[in-house]
Amino acid sequence: MEDCIFCKIINKQIPSEIVYEDEEILAFKDIAPMAPVHILVVPKKHIASVMELSKEDELLVGKIYTVIQKLAKEFNVSEEGFRVITNCGEGAGQTVKHIHFHLLGGKKLSISMC
Repeated sequence: MEDCIFCKIINKQIPSEIVYEDEEILAFKDIAPMAPVHILVVPKKHIASVMELSKEDELLVGKIYTVIQKLAKEFNVSEEGFRVITNCGEGAGQTVKHIHFHLLGGKKLSISMC
């Protein structure tokens, strides 16, 4: 997608602080972190949201969670706890129409999601 900011980051058209990359997944630090550790994990394949996932994406989503597990250990939040958030749709706060997973940790996170 030409106008997708995450596709531009994936294609190295916009700089970012990349912390993980393989042939299918890119992870980078959020530019407006909401916790000491705030990493966005995105598939390189453009998928607009959870509602656009297909049966063929099942392995990819599983791999994303394996990468999240690796990053949680690497950034020292696996023991104390962390949160993984995926927003779907504007009403839930999705501002970029490219599925992405927020890995948040490094401090005690509020129980409230509001």
